Amino acid sequence: MPSKSKRRREHDKLTQAWYDLNRANHAAQDAARQRASQSRLVQETDGTQLLYHKVQSHTIAGPGRVAMQTNYSCSQDDSIPTSLQVPSQIQEPEFSFDNNLDTAEYTIYDEHIADTTDEPAKQNRTVGGHPDYRCRDCFGTALYCKGCMLVRHQESPLHRLQHWVDGHFENTNLKALGLRIQLGHRVGNRCCNPVSTAFHNDFVVLDVNGVHSVAVDFCGCEMAQPVTTQLLHVRWFPATSLNPKTAATFRLLHHFHILTFESKASAFECWQHSLLRMIKEWQNLTLLKRFGRGHDPEGISATQCGSCAVLCPACPQPGKNLPQGWEDAVPEKRWLYGIFIAIDANFRLARKNVSSDKVDPGLSNGWSYFVEEQGYKTFLNEVGQQPQEKSTCASHDAVNLAETKNSRGLAATGAGTVDCSRHNFKRPCAIGDLQKGEKYVLIVFCSDFILHHIHRYHTKDLIVFNVSYNIACQWSKNIQARMLKYPDHIRFNCADKSMTFLVPKFHLPAHILACQITYSHNLIRGMGRTDGEAPERGWANINPVATSTREMGPGARRDTLDDHFGDFNWKKVTNLGVSLLRKLKVAMPERERHQRDFREFNDTLIAERSEEVSRWRIAVEEWEADMSVTNPFGATTATMTQASVRLSLSQKEADDLKHGVNHSLHSEISPAVLISTGIAIEEEQNRLKRDISALGAHSTDLQRSKIQDRTNALKRKVEQWCQVQLLYMPSASHIRTTRDSSAGAFEERAHNINLFLPSELKEHAPDAVCDEWLCRFEWELHRGQSFDALDDLRRHLLLRTHLYKFKHINIRGQRANTRASAVIGNVERNVLEAADRYRRARNALKNLHEMLGEHDWLEVFPILEQAHVRGMSEGEAGQSEGNRTLSWIWKARGVSAAGDVLTDALRIEWCKARARANRWTEEVQLLLEEMRRVREFLSWHAAWWDEQADRRVNLPAAEAEGIKGYARRQAALRRRIQHAFTKMWSGDMSD
Repeated sequence: MPSKSKRRREHDKLTQAWYDLNRANHAAQDAARQRASQSRLVQETDGTQLLYHKVQSHTIAGPGRVAMQTNYSCSQDDSIPTSLQVPSQIQEPEFSFDNNLDTAEYTIYDEHIADTTDEPAKQNRTVGGHPDYRCRDCFGTALYCKGCMLVRHQESPLHRLQHWVDGHFENTNLKALGLRIQLGHRVGNRCCNPVSTAFHNDFVVLDVNGVHSVAVDFCGCEMAQPVTTQLLHVRWFPATSLNPKTAATFRLLHHFHILTFESKASAFECWQHSLLRMIKEWQNLTLLKRFGRGHDPEGISATQCGSCAVLCPACPQPGKNLPQGWEDAVPEKRWLYGIFIAIDANFRLARKNVSSDKVDPGLSNGWSYFVEEQGYKTFLNEVGQQPQEKSTCASHDAVNLAETKNSRGLAATGAGTVDCSRHNFKRPCAIGDLQKGEKYVLIVFCSDFILHHIHRYHTKDLIVFNVSYNIACQWSKNIQARMLKYPDHIRFNCADKSMTFLVPKFHLPAHILACQITYSHNLIRGMGRTDGEAPERGWANINPVATSTREMGPGARRDTLDDHFGDFNWKKVTNLGVSLLRKLKVAMPERERHQRDFREFNDTLIAERSEEVSRWRIAVEEWEADMSVTNPFGATTATMTQASVRLSLSQKEADDLKHGVNHSLHSEISPAVLISTGIAIEEEQNRLKRDISALGAHSTDLQRSKIQDRTNALKRKVEQWCQVQLLYMPSASHIRTTRDSSAGAFEERAHNINLFLPSELKEHAPDAVCDEWLCRFEWELHRGQSFDALDDLRRHLLLRTHLYKFKHINIRGQRANTRASAVIGNVERNVLEAADRYRRARNALKNLHEMLGEHDWLEVFPILEQAHVRGMSEGEAGQSEGNRTLSWIWKARGVSAAGDVLTDALRIEWCKARARANRWTEEVQLLLEEMRRVREFLSWHAAWWDEQADRRVNLPAAEAEGIKGYARRQAALRRRIQHAFTKMWSGDMSD
């Protein structure tokens, strides 16, 4: 029996003989056909033209089956060839391959085909083979033999098989059964000149059901297409453009694309190497296709900044969804055509200092949501050295803390964005990286650049801008002056725009009172019920992917985030019908309720204070027209403090001395000084008591020595004060002597010594006598102390809320969390201390009010329960956002006179009630306008896609049909969405 190598050599000889015979017969047929065609063409053209004829064969499928393509060209002049269509009456000669072959030659062809095919019929498979195989991916669980399994899977070469061996199933594949996948031809046809190399026998294909090693034969015919095109024709995406050894099915790439949007999965979790490159290319090609870049005759190079971003249909888009003459709308209606944008930064979207723009440049630089990187960095380098303005608002402590954040090993410490604040869309060209070592001054410049970019490319024709930013009170200062210092191509002229700056509702309580009434969405005209917190909701969607993008290079990270932002926007588009309708159903009854409440409140006040109400109305309307005038939502009465009470008592004492009245019994210490000093000593006793209780069992000698020094100093202060107290309050000496005798030899510690101020005398000795003017001094000082305590309590609660939010968003890692927890712990202790101080002062007022005949104090100083000590945005336990109540500490105010209190409170509440009614009315009007815009935008977008269908000309028929079909599909999709929204809104609105 001949050896294997000998059989191989014989096979090669037969193959070469077939190829030589094929070429010889092909050449003979070409020559005969060319002579016949030239003869007929000369007859028809009277010999006036020369003919140039070329025949090329695509495929030789077997004897008698030859597929070929014929091209003709002719001209009067040999140097100017022109195209000539073969006349319809000229028929191709019948061509039968076996007409010129003898039996031996035909046998050579048959033997060659038999040796190069794995089709079961050519392997002499007997009918009724053993059914040992089943497919895990086909329908059903039937068993088949090897030959039948190969026949069934000619069009499903990536199915997974199992083989019944030794009483159990083992995994196998179609390649092990001998299946070879022929590309470049129809399924079932074999190429006469297949290209198969060593790695083609181990070609790797990634599919949804797994990773497959397959045997692939590429077409090697004369007119064969490139191997990458052959792969794409069977919907396999090659990993490389040259000699690909790996491919992924379109099905897998689409599946993974959707999976990343929904679960934020990383390619590292699926297939680390080739899939990373393929999915990046797939994302970019999908992006360009979805935004019509394949329909542009100028190609991808003509892509504009932001042109591959999903736009918000409900926002004003000049030329797309605004009515005719909107630019000339009266001032009372101009707010309807304003754009609402919100700026924010996310420090979770950091990127490690790996790779570079040169190594990983990105495929869509500035086409979608990220700004063009080079211009952005150049701008920051030019302006980043300007000095930082000093903040005038307490809320910027957290921003300043950002400068101390650990940025070691990071190329970008986060990302800043500009969003649509009403519909939560990412704006085109509106995201930029925060650079390493980010400072507040650079955050300002990043915001300036992004604001200019979105205005330049997408909103330059709009007039009204409502800009929300959590540091708007600082950022908006001198914004026009900053813009004038920037280069001309970056400058954004605010002078010809109506700019309104606001602070998001959730962030606003952390600002000082002046900011709360100046930058509030609830108080400014034209805001509707916008809250400005859209970026925060958007970060919740993108944060899960941050752990993957922080490891990427700059280009891959931007492309990945752009891809996710685009998916987020498209989901918003498809949900606009439901979301706008839901908001409208809430807004309409709320509008009626708040309008009714305001009418009733206004009618009641007009009946009693008609002139004052008229003044209030004029003041609030003037402020709405020009926010530089006095804000009617601010208090005009002065707040009482302990320091102001001391000043008042000192001035009264000076006035008494001027008129010859002197109540002092000591040359240096007056009664007012005695009482105020006693209250100060009590505060020092309480601080020392807290510090002693904070000492642990393992305190150091240094800590104990400091506490002892403070105790000794306090003891001396108390003794000196008690000596002076004997002059003004002799009864206190008797009480103290009685207590000392009952205590025996035990020496009372300094922080536990009772001072027996006038408010405590009756408690320890009901018959004790104290001058009324001493009681009055203590009353006034404790009232001021109560107001001070409430102010401190509110301030610390605001700071606590802000620090908790900052920690949740920005702090990561054990070290940073430990430091942040220590800072918050100090604030918590300050909250408890302020609450205790208020309770002590209120208890003193409770003991004094009967002696002084004060009976109105309970309304000003309610009991402070632990449940009342909560932030402005916090409700009681179990209360949700919709039904939470505000703690009384945020409503209480300390002022100098009750009449002023009433007038001031009524004015502010009247202005707020009017603002609530107006905001809900505006919300209904805005929602109805946004519904109209959505319908108009979808109609415009469908027409735009219709125009794209015919933009490219002179294309092959198949390519032109595909381009037109895709454009018409996109247009039909927009019309279906528009129809669904219209039907939804008209049906529910009629109900």
